[in-house]
Amino acid sequence: MAQDVLCEVKNCVHWAEGNKCSADAIYVVSHAGKDASDQKETDCQTFEPQH
Repeated sequence: MAQDVLCEVKNCVHWAEGNKCSADAIYVVSHAGKDASDQKETDCQTFEPQH
C-alpha cells in the first residue's frame, strides 16, 4: 500500500504541506461507473473544499 498520497488540490481540507493528502482514507471512482482506461476517467471523491 502507498505510504504517501500526493495531491495538488490546495483548496481541499485534506491538502497538507508538501502536496500530501492528510485524509484517513482515499476514495477514487471512475466516471459514469465504468472501468477506467486512463487517469482522465477517474475522480477523487475524498475532496472537500476548504471553508
